[in-house]
Amino acid sequence: MSALLFIVASDSSSTPVAVLRRILRNSLVSSNSKRAYGKAFDDFLRILEQSESPLCRAVFMEYRAAMVEAGLSASTINLRLSAIRKLVREAQESGLLNSLEAERVTSVPGVPAAGVRLGHWLTVEQTRNLLAVPDRGTLKGKRDFVILTILVHCALRRSELARLDVAKIQQRDDRWVIADMVGKRGRVRTVPVPMNVKAAIDEWTSAAGITSGPLFRRINKGGRILAGPLSGWAVWSVVVVCARSIGIEHFGAHDLRRTAARLCQKSGGDLVQIKQMLGHASILTTDLYLGSGQEIAVAVNDNLGI
Repeated sequence: MSALLFIVASDSSSTPVAVLRRILRNSLVSSNSKRAYGKAFDDFLRILEQSESPLCRAVFMEYRAAMVEAGLSASTINLRLSAIRKLVREAQESGLLNSLEAERVTSVPGVPAAGVRLGHWLTVEQTRNLLAVPDRGTLKGKRDFVILTILVHCALRRSELARLDVAKIQQRDDRWVIADMVGKRGRVRTVPVPMNVKAAIDEWTSAAGITSGPLFRRINKGGRILAGPLSGWAVWSVVVVCARSIGIEHFGAHDLRRTAARLCQKSGGDLVQIKQMLGHASILTTDLYLGSGQEIAVAVNDNLGI
């Protein structure tokens, strides 16, 4: 069969897979989502090639079964199923797939998760130790400290932090905020900025001579600021390196987002306000970030008297 597979449209015409791939990518905002969804689409194409069938419910079920048989986690399977569902909806909206078949495909259920994975959070003491790692006597240290302190206090995603513009830091209702941040799936939110975080930002921008454009810039080995913003991976690297220096392995930028949420809760923060700060669509997602389903710091089996 040709490498170019086709999907049946409502008028019985056909469109190449390349067109579908472009439709999928154009419907996404986040580069991370484009990468993850693109991988799911490529895997699904292999199933289509083997079945030599157009996109339909039976092929989608076969794709789901293949992932289950391969032993993939429920979260991975459901992410990939979401990618194909989105593709189907976009194809339907573009007139490339009839509504009945689109409904049949998207109604395929996901895989239920068995239990909840334990997240990775820092304690207050560990967080203080992490923030103490960057050498604030250097330009890079000032920058890295601001990266960590914004992640800890404001719970931004690494991609959001990397593209943060100086102009987004504004005063509203007599306090500093990151105003109208566009997050995952295009959701807009405003994030409060504590005064100690604003002071750290001012220290960095003053030392770096930054008055507009991206807040975070690349710095060469000689300590000179380079043109262009940091990448999301550079933000991730700052967190990983600093965490390792205090003996914490396998800890990334998103774990600081979870840490921020949990520390807010433990300091008496309202769950709805934490959800708004994180930019979640559902409070159930926020609850997973908080790990409020199980308490292991003071566990139920610590004092059995045996």
